Amino acid sequence: MPSDPSASAPNELDPRRRRLLFRARHRGTKEADLMIGAFVERLVAGFTEAELDELEAVLEYPDVDLSDWLTGRRPIPPECRTQMLDRMAIECASPGAGLPEGLRRP
Repeated sequence: MPSDPSASAPNELDPRRRRLLFRARHRGTKEADLMIGAFVERLVAGFTEAELDELEAVLEYPDVDLSDWLTGRRPIPPECRTQMLDRMAIECASPGAGLPEGLRRP
């Protein structure tokens, strides 16, 4: 079930968006699955083709790097920095990122 009422159900998405959502939810580490999967689930339906291209590039990075960058443990290297990665880092740095609203602590 989508975490945001405006998010589309996966079966309502085109094949490219469904594939990206699957990749975002099945990263290999639970931390990355939750952070990245929730971000993509919430926003993928509204992404432009250029944003989808950027998302695909971000999903190529290893989980260890993405987790460190998205939680702020390490800065995003300048050569890796994109608008999509910056956007993800901002959203994923908030407390409870990736958790359903009902499980987040105030």
